[in-house]
Order: sequence, then structure tokens, then C-alpha cells
Amino acid sequence: MAEVITMPRLSDTMTEGKVAKWHKKVGDKVKEGDILAEIETDKAVQDFESEVEGTLLYVGVEEGSAAAVDLVLAIIGNEGEDISGLTGGAAAPSVATEEKKEEQKAESNPAATEETSAEVPAGVEVITMPRLSDTMTEGKVAKWHKNVGDTVKEGDLLAEIETDKAVQDFESEFNGILLKQGVEEGGAAPVDTVLAIIGPEGTDVSAVGAPKAAAKSTDQPAEQKSEKKTEEKPTTTNQQPATSNSDRVAISPLAKKMAQEKGVDINSVKGSGENGRIVKKDIENYQPSAKPAASAPTASPAAQVALSFVQGEDTETPNSQVRNIIAKRLSESKFSAPHYYLMVEINMDKAIEARKEINSLPDTKISFNDMIIKATAVALRKHPQVNSSWAGDKVIHRGNINVGVAVAIPDGLVVPVLKNTDQMNYTQISAAVKDMAGRAKSKGLKANEMEGSTFSISNLGMFGIETFTSIINQPNAAILSVGAIIEKPIVKNGQIVVGNIMKLSLACDHRVVDGATGAQFLQTLKTYLESPLTLLL
Repeated sequence: MAEVITMPRLSDTMTEGKVAKWHKKVGDKVKEGDILAEIETDKAVQDFESEVEGTLLYVGVEEGSAAAVDLVLAIIGNEGEDISGLTGGAAAPSVATEEKKEEQKAESNPAATEETSAEVPAGVEVITMPRLSDTMTEGKVAKWHKNVGDTVKEGDLLAEIETDKAVQDFESEFNGILLKQGVEEGGAAPVDTVLAIIGPEGTDVSAVGAPKAAAKSTDQPAEQKSEKKTEEKPTTTNQQPATSNSDRVAISPLAKKMAQEKGVDINSVKGSGENGRIVKKDIENYQPSAKPAASAPTASPAAQVALSFVQGEDTETPNSQVRNIIAKRLSESKFSAPHYYLMVEINMDKAIEARKEINSLPDTKISFNDMIIKATAVALRKHPQVNSSWAGDKVIHRGNINVGVAVAIPDGLVVPVLKNTDQMNYTQISAAVKDMAGRAKSKGLKANEMEGSTFSISNLGMFGIETFTSIINQPNAAILSVGAIIEKPIVKNGQIVVGNIMKLSLACDHRVVDGATGAQFLQTLKTYLESPLTLLL
């Protein structure tokens, strides 16, 4: 008898799964334990094994498509078995035609169909806006690295795509001439719509990718159209700042991965690729120099773009994808989670002494923020309720302590995540925070480096802010706000003396963290910071 296999729930927060790859096709024999498919969740891609034996009779989700948890993923049974009753009368996909698949694709994304409906000339490749994160619905072209008419080779950096989470390099998979840019620099387009067209030089692709533009152009004489093209091209070129390469390091994805695995600072590597781009062999042959690359001007701190004030004149700044998603998520958090706030004063005298001793060690330099992150992570071990999330009908107690550290960028705020923070020492925390904060400001963070936090910290002490409250970074249940260390009179052993006081504010989701629980957590954190040696116990 046929067995219906549904989309599994592979993580606590998973609501739908995407079939990254099918390892079996309709008609294939399946044994218990065989890998049936690779399922992409909201956290990772996981192998999904079959628990039954038989023949794969039906595939309910196409490769590259997503379906909600518990919907039909596949049906396994005896060869030739009638499964129409299990699929609602639908025939097995093996009978389905390519025309039906194209119709379904057109329904799911009419914009993409409209743009690619024209016949594509021979040798021409249409590149669509890629889906670079699970939650991405549209992408913004932050920068074009190739202009129309430029020669493009496989592996060349074509553009920088801004998603709802980060800016990522997008490489070409084809050789040829860039014949068309489907999205102008600074413009956005839905996933799977035309991003670029590459093909042989001189190929007419005016009918591909922009039927609306083609319809408009018929009203204009051919001479006007050619004049408009020649006027627009130099304008586009002039808009590209000559120093834009200083914002980010040009490096291939493979080289970047190798650098991370080997612990190589990519700012100190000289690239041998096109336009100084770092490639695989550069990482393989890299020899660290005696002193760090202090010449890298790319490490300058990112600040919000200064606006010139003109009396009586209103100006506008278009929102980036990052700012739009930040606004959406903060609003959802503030209006859905019942926030309450707890505040405590910490005497940092002993922490200051401990930091001086630690920093006196060779090649060691930690900040107060590093000490706070470490103390917070260890305190979360003793108060797992604070390291939890609200999930509607249940509370999820997280098995790992992943602290997110808020970093200000020109577009707003991002929260890179230190995975398993409680298992890291001061030096590891310091290095990780500096690395991710630097890459966050230059838009070099990967999407997965901003996912999976179980608790967050926001520190405005370096700006002299004594106390403030933050909005919870959901799905976290709490966020810690850290103020400046201020010298002020305190009573110690019956006498008034000068003490170094720091104020902490804890914002809690009352659905998850009760007031007493939050207060106990702050008491533990206060003990760790006022007596740093207790962190070693």
C-alpha cells in the first residue's frame, strides 16, 4: 500500500521547507535509509531519508520549490499502483507535460514570464534576479561591476545585490558581452525577473526582458532612440564613484570561504585576479607578513551619510532594502511582544582592574563590551528561560547560547551573531566582534552570520549614553542595553567614595520572561561583572 510522505518539520521555527535537490526521480526504487531529497529549512539544508521502501510514484514539490510543513512531499508504493485518491485525483508528475510546468511557473511569478516571453536569440543567456536568502522576495542592485558592452567571463563579478539581510557579490556563470542590464543601479526587482542578458556582441535583445519598454520605443523614431542610448551610457558611467572599491574587498566566494577556514585576514591579501580580485590561489599562496596590514583604508568606520541642511528645502532619501526590513521587524516586535524593562547599576571597579591585567598580556586587547558579552553568555546558562523564544502555543528553550551584537551601519542596524558564545574566551569574542562589526559596516556580512541569535546586546556606552532601552530583536525574548561607565559618588563601607558605575537595562518579552526571572538574571550578571573571577568558577 502506498505511503504518503509529508514535508517534515526539521527545526522548531520551520513553517515551510524548500526542496533544494531531489535524489530520487519518479519511478526510481527507494530503500529505507536512502536519501530522498535535500530540504532547505529556515536554518540549513538537511538530507531527508526515506523510512519506507518501494517505488517513488509521486513528487508533490518540484525541485527548487517550497511547501508548508505537513503537505504532501512524495508518495512511495508499489510500481503501477493507483494513487489518484492520495493526490486528489491528480496524475503522477511523470505524466505531466513540460507545458503544464511552465504554466505553473508563470502563475507563481507572472512578472518573470512577462519579461522572458519573447524568443531568446541563439547563444544569448538571460540571467534572472537570484534568491540569495530564504526570506528574499526582491533584490536591489547596489552596484554594477560591468557596463553594457563590457566583456564578461565566467566567474567575473557582475553586480552587488542587496537583499533583506546583506549585500552579496553576484558572479557571472557565462562568457560573452553584457548586452543589457535589466535593473538599473540602485533599482530593485522581484526574484526571478530579468537582471541581465549576456550573449554574442551585436545581438539584438531589445525584445527580451522589457516588452513594456519596447512598446514605448515604437512611438519614437529610431534616431531618437539611438540618441537616447548614447546620452544615457556616459551618464551611467559617470555615476560610478572611482573609490567605490574601497568599500568592500573584491574576493571570489571560494576564496572567501578558504580565508575563513584558514583564519586569513582578506584585507592583507593582494589579489591576482581581474581588477585586483582575490582568487583561490591567492589564499593558497598567502604568507602572513610580520606586521598587520595597517594600510587598508577600507577599515574606516561607517557613518550615516551626512546631509546638508538647506533652510526651507525638504529632501528625501530612498529607503534601502535593509532599512525597510529593519523597520518592518522592529514594528512587529514592538506591537506584538509586551515589553517591560528592568534596570540595574553595576560597580565596574573590579572589572576595570581585571581588564587592565588581561590587556597587559602579550597580543591581548579586550574591551568592556567583550567582558559584558562573556558575562551575559555565562549568565544565560544559569537562566535558560531568558534564552528562549515565544512560538505561539509554546515556548522554545534554545539549546545553544548565540549572542547577537547590535552594530550601527549607514542603513540602520544589523545584528551579527556569535555562535555558542558561552564556549568562547575573551580573545575569541574580541576577534569575532571586531571582524563582524568591520564587515557589517562595509556590507560584507553573509546572511547566515545574522541568523540564529537567542539573545541580543546593544551598547551605546561609547557615545556617552548613560541609560536607554531597546526593542527586542525577535525571536529573542530579551535584549540588554549597555550604557557608559560614569564616575560618580557611591557609598562604600559607610563612606562616600568615587566609583565607576555602569547602568544596564533589560527589555523582556513578558510572554516568556516573568519579572522575577528577569531580575534574577540581572542579579547573576551583576555578580559576574562586579566579581570577574567568578566567571572562572
